[in-house]
Amino acid sequence: MAAVITEDNVYSEAEVNGAPPADGDDQVQLPGPEGNIQGQVEEFLGPHPDYDEEEEERKYYRRKRLGVVKNVVGASCGGMIIYSVYMGLLQMQLILHYDETYREVKYGTLGLEDIDNKMLMGINVTPIVGLLYTPVLIRFLGTKWMMFLASGIYALFVSTNYWERYYTLVPSAVAIGVVIVPLWASLGNYITRMAQQYYEYVNYKDEHVQEQKKPPKGAFHSYIIIFQSVFYIIFHLSFVFAEFPMVLFLNNYLNDYKHTLYKVTQCGASGKGVIENLNKTVLRTLPRSLLLIEVESVLMGAAFLAMLVFLVLCGAAYRPTEEIDLRSIGWGNIFQLPFKHLRDYRLRLLCPFFVYSGFEVLFAVQGLILSYGVCAVGMEKLWLLVMVYGLSSSICSGLALALLRLPRPIILLVGAFVHFVLIIALMCWSPRPQTPSYLPYLLVISALWGLGTALNKTGLSTLLGMLYEDKERLDFVYTIYHWWQAVAIFIVYLWSALPMRAKLGILLFTLIVACFCYVQMERRLAKKIQFRLPRIPRPRHKVKGYRYLEEENSDESDTDLSDAEDDEKDEREDERRLVEEDRNTDDDSQGSPGPERSRVRDRRKKNDNAAYEQAGERED
Repeated sequence: MAAVITEDNVYSEAEVNGAPPADGDDQVQLPGPEGNIQGQVEEFLGPHPDYDEEEEERKYYRRKRLGVVKNVVGASCGGMIIYSVYMGLLQMQLILHYDETYREVKYGTLGLEDIDNKMLMGINVTPIVGLLYTPVLIRFLGTKWMMFLASGIYALFVSTNYWERYYTLVPSAVAIGVVIVPLWASLGNYITRMAQQYYEYVNYKDEHVQEQKKPPKGAFHSYIIIFQSVFYIIFHLSFVFAEFPMVLFLNNYLNDYKHTLYKVTQCGASGKGVIENLNKTVLRTLPRSLLLIEVESVLMGAAFLAMLVFLVLCGAAYRPTEEIDLRSIGWGNIFQLPFKHLRDYRLRLLCPFFVYSGFEVLFAVQGLILSYGVCAVGMEKLWLLVMVYGLSSSICSGLALALLRLPRPIILLVGAFVHFVLIIALMCWSPRPQTPSYLPYLLVISALWGLGTALNKTGLSTLLGMLYEDKERLDFVYTIYHWWQAVAIFIVYLWSALPMRAKLGILLFTLIVACFCYVQMERRLAKKIQFRLPRIPRPRHKVKGYRYLEEENSDESDTDLSDAEDDEKDEREDERRLVEEDRNTDDDSQGSPGPERSRVRDRRKKNDNAAYEQAGERED
């Protein structure tokens, strides 16, 4: 007999070999060389014996942190490259078009000087209306794609220089004016958002991070300081790279200072406008057209590289559901949010500093470097003055890291003090034209002004990130900051014909008012005077976003339906209370959410979180 069937209908090999049958209570082994089949399946589907869940989680968040660093470096390098191309091309273009011989030989009666004036007007005037459309653009495109689109507009401006006509240069200059405020608002918000994400990836084990609760106050500060410092260290190098076309190409065609400054009689504080009586022929020989095309092609390639950097290296600033949340808010609410942010006294008191920030960087180029530097030592040293200013700004931006140990007001007030001393000195100094011996002094002043610029720019961006760290979206805050800068740049454009002492007087007055308002803001915060933050309207998920579409539940009981109706009634009651509270507090710009409002918001947030979880379960 080949096999014997036991009482359990299991073939027993033991009986075949003559062994006694196993007891009924003993477990019968299933056939197989490795044991029973069930054990093999469990071994196959179970975790690998060498798998360490905690170690894999640590590696995952380390990759996430490296991705955030990559995003910050990518955004910084993209901004630096695109502004290097823009400033370098604009400088070369204005110098060539200023030369009378170049205009007559190359373009005849085309009127390049008039085209340049309208082009500068388009760049400086258009950003004035940026406050009206910037939030809508960012709402429609998102932060990353706004940066990418803006870099494309700058590349368009470079491409129009292949065919210099009114209908190419002026529209592209207006387009640049349109995207200046959205670009800088997106960059400021992007860097701050990356700091928030980095904190979450470092402290991923903390309870408030896992449950997406509000972090402790000051939790993001160190990362905001570091990331903003890195951004401005890299970005300020754009002043250095912008001078490469001047050094490698245009400087070989310039006349010396004896020719260009032959009729100039006054410089510095005693001067008027930019440089009075500058010679109309600044070029010794005219550059070949083919060589100009080669230089512009290199700049065009760099502009495309900046676009690729934004596209490839910069990741999304927000999760897709967060972008859906913003797009689910009505256009009218988005349009109103920057104005509602101005109810906060912190932002109102910082507005004079925003204006001064726009004044000082334009004065550094137009006033200090041209009216003092070029007027004294000649145009052939322009590249050196700008490079020293840019290198100083880049290196000194790292001084903002001192905020990790020093009190917050130190950086801004030290930068303001440096500029205050320099403005007083410049009001008393009028260098003689055609005096190359002044070059060392001018280089020192340029470096010191770069120090003040670095502390001002890095300090303001860091301060905004620290003041509004609890807000996930800072688009509207940075929109106000850079819109005031654009207003200041427009004012500088208008005052170009004023005497130098009048310009310095306006600059000094603005600086004093800005410091006074900033100190008042810090005093109010020290006294714990409440400030008011606008409430972003709740997105309507049923209308926008596939994730929030509700499915019919055929198993829903009458009890569930009644509970849902009760919840809707409570929600409508909460809305009514919030509307009444908004009406009662509209006249008070320093109000803060009361306890009842906070409870309503907490209950609403819990309901929203529950809705998100249910929607996610339905997807799964």
